[in-house]
Amino acid sequence: MTVRRSLLALLAALPFFSLAPAAALAAAWPERPITIVVPAAAGGTTDIAARVLAEKMGKDLGTSVVVENKGGGGGSIGTAQVARARPDGYTLLMGNIGPVAINFSLYKQLSYKESDLRGITNVISVPNILVVHADSPVRSVRELVELARTRRLNVSTSGVGQSPHMSSEMFRQKAGIEVTLVPFPGAAPAVTALLGQQVDYMIDNLPSSMPHIRSGKFRALAITSATRSAQLPEVPTMTEAGVPMQVTAWFGLLAPAGTPDAVVERIQQSARRAMQTAEVRQRFADLGGVPGGETPAEYDAFIAQERKSWAQIVKAAGLSLE
Repeated sequence: MTVRRSLLALLAALPFFSLAPAAALAAAWPERPITIVVPAAAGGTTDIAARVLAEKMGKDLGTSVVVENKGGGGGSIGTAQVARARPDGYTLLMGNIGPVAINFSLYKQLSYKESDLRGITNVISVPNILVVHADSPVRSVRELVELARTRRLNVSTSGVGQSPHMSSEMFRQKAGIEVTLVPFPGAAPAVTALLGQQVDYMIDNLPSSMPHIRSGKFRALAITSATRSAQLPEVPTMTEAGVPMQVTAWFGLLAPAGTPDAVVERIQQSARRAMQTAEVRQRFADLGGVPGGETPAEYDAFIAQERKSWAQIVKAAGLSLE
């Protein structure tokens, strides 16, 4: 009887002991700097979102949060780096719609799987914007389409598979024009190409083009949101401009699969607190974006749905990359 009671007591204690290591890890975390990998060049929306968040989260968590840019492969190189990292909460990904959702249906082979990452929370959602250089004679979407029917236009885009690339493809199809897409390893070099008038137009995430729109260097022709932006109320939606399409780009934190729930929850809560500050909310509003803050479960469900939706779009467009 004594042996039986001892065995029952041991079995009852097993759940406690199984949870103890995870709880201890969460209590001690973070003990060293945290790295947020940005799978794109500096200067784009992914990079902006990571740096805005890193500063606030570092103060909140009592450690430094370092942003590391690792562009290339439509965001897949940096994403794969995080997918292979130790699941201890010290290497995170500022992912976006491209490598986290679109790439799975666009590329025949990727060096990471959907199951290699787990969501933490969305950080910012933004529309895309169709812009031309201020010196361009084009002043509307209709005029741009008419010009494209007289000569083949060059279009800069921030990486193959990213939402600006897919938006450019959708615009080309719906407008019935042929263009030459010129991919760059991030928004900043793509924007620089338009600033230098090396290309005719681009569809960009709103935050990285907003400073140039406000300074008068870019002319905004249309926005991909369902309604007009409060920051650019004079700019029509794509649908209003005669090209019915809607695209919302999103950027959020992810961690390697296997990262303990308790650590993921701490990261999510820290990020959410940062996004609720007046400073960050104003910064995101100035960029034309909406802050996130979803729970890890909500974000995982959102990403799963986005993968399904974009798979249908990629299939309909007949796109496929090696």
